[in-house]
Amino acid sequence: MHAAAALRRDGYHGGLTILDAQPHHPYDRPPLSKELLTGRFGPDDIGLRSAEGLDVVWKLGRPVHGVVRDGSGPGGRGGRLVAGDEEIVFDGLVIATGADARKLPGTDHLADVGVLRTLDDAVALRDAIDSGISTLLVVGAGFIGLEVAASARQRGVEVVVVESLGQPLGRILGDDVGAFVARAHRAHGVDLRLETGVSSLVAAASGGVEAQLSDGSVIHADRVVVGIGVRPATDWLAGAGLVLDDGVVCDETLSAAPGVVAAGDVARWPSRRAGRLMRVEHWDHAIASGEAAARRLLAGPDAEIFDPVPWFWSDQHDMKIQLVGFAGPDLDSEVVSGSFEEDRVAVAYGRGGVLVGMLGINRPRHVALMREQVTSGVSFADGVAAARAL
Repeated sequence: MHAAAALRRDGYHGGLTILDAQPHHPYDRPPLSKELLTGRFGPDDIGLRSAEGLDVVWKLGRPVHGVVRDGSGPGGRGGRLVAGDEEIVFDGLVIATGADARKLPGTDHLADVGVLRTLDDAVALRDAIDSGISTLLVVGAGFIGLEVAASARQRGVEVVVVESLGQPLGRILGDDVGAFVARAHRAHGVDLRLETGVSSLVAAASGGVEAQLSDGSVIHADRVVVGIGVRPATDWLAGAGLVLDDGVVCDETLSAAPGVVAAGDVARWPSRRAGRLMRVEHWDHAIASGEAAARRLLAGPDAEIFDPVPWFWSDQHDMKIQLVGFAGPDLDSEVVSGSFEEDRVAVAYGRGGVLVGMLGINRPRHVALMREQVTSGVSFADGVAAARAL
C-alpha cells in the first residue's frame, strides 16, 4: 500500500491494482500485539488513512498463486499474475507479500493454538481474553511473544513464556539486555522459563491445551500463542525466474528483475551499512522500502540506492525499547546512560571502531538525538562521548 501511495504521489497516473490474500483494507500492524489486545483500540481504529482515496483497484481476499514473466510490457518488462481463475496483466510488479508466522509441527488441528500475525489472529486472541481465559502459554520470547505476554498480563491473564535460549532477545540485543528484559517481565508476573522448549501440545479433555515442556513439566493453558519467527511468503513465486533465498533477493535499489521490485518483510537486499544481505521485519522498514520500491519502478536503474538505518520500537509493560541502527552480541557495546540495574538504560553499539547502533530502554531522548550520529557513521568513541553528554 505504501508503494501504491508513493507511485501516485510521484506522478504515476496509470492503472494500479492491489491484490491481498487478506480480506481487510490495509491496517497498522504494531497495535496488533499491544493496543488491540488490551482493548484500547478496536479493528476500526487501526485502518491506514493513507489507503483512503487512492485511485486503485482493490482485490482483497485474493491470494496470488503464481506469476508468469513474459516480457510483454515496455522494455521487456511485464507478465501475468494468476489469482484463482483470473489472470492480471502487469507492466510493473511490487512484491510485498510479507512473511508467514512459523507454526509448531502437528498443531494445525488444535483450535486453541495460534499465532499472531494478522488482524484476524489478534481479534481471535482478544476475543479469547475477553471470554475470560485464565492461562496463556506463549512459545518464544521474541518481540511478538513478549508484547503478547505484556498485553495479556495487563488484562489479568496468567502468562507462561517458554524460550529455548538463555535470555529473551539475547541473540538480537545481547544477553545483558535480555537479562534486563527478563527481570522486567518477571516483575510483572510473567512466568518466564528460559532454556525450555515444548515437547508436545495436545488438546486437553477439559478444554484448552496440555503442554509437555522439555524440562518434564506440564502446563495446562486455555490458549497458546506461538511466536517462533516467520518465513518470507515466496512460495507463489516458484518458477518466476527470481532469486529466492530467505526472501526475494534484490539489488541495492530493491530491483529483483526488470520491472519487478520487492518491499517489506519479503525483500532481501545488499546493505552497505551492514556489509551483508539484509531482510528486515520492522514496520518502519515496510514503509520506507515500499516507497523506495515505487521510486525504483518510476526511475529505473537510476534510482537511489536503498540503505536506510533500521529503526524500531517495542512496548512491553512499562518499558519502551527503541533501537536505531544495529545491535547484537557480536558487536562492541557500552552503556552510555543509566544502568542495567535501573529501569532506564542506553547502550551504544560499534563495529570496527564505528558507531552503528543506539539502544534505549525508557531512554527515547538518546535514541532520537543519536540517530544522526548513527546515520553518519561517527567513530564509536565519539558516539559514546556524545551520548554520555546528553
